[in-house]
Amino acid sequence: QVQLVESGGGLVQTGGSLRLSCTASGRTFSLYAMGWFRQAPGKEREFVAAVDWSGGRTEYSDSVKGRFTISRDNAKNTVYLQMDTLKPEDTAVYYCAARRSAAVATTESRYDSWGQGTQVTVSS
Repeated sequence: QVQLVESGGGLVQTGGSLRLSCTASGRTFSLYAMGWFRQAPGKEREFVAAVDWSGGRTEYSDSVKGRFTISRDNAKNTVYLQMDTLKPEDTAVYYCAARRSAAVATTESRYDSWGQGTQVTVSS
């Protein structure tokens, strides 16, 4: 397993942007597909975006498609989530997750390691 640390959360106004980062420990980062999930108060955790080991394939939930972009830099052991045109309904704790597989996945159970989460709050 890898250790994951998220950063970049904060408070932003509707229509604004944030970029989340997730840095992984270890030297095998490129063997992992990566994902972002989020959990809003009173709701279950949900899939947001995922990227395969190379960065060549990505998946997004319908609610963020066209507004969020996931990317990775294997040389820096880091995955990013660029969030644009933010809405109040994007307010949640955002979690980074790693999957010991080359392929993307959109379900929680397919991920092996999780970060501690970072809060994103979008004010109206």
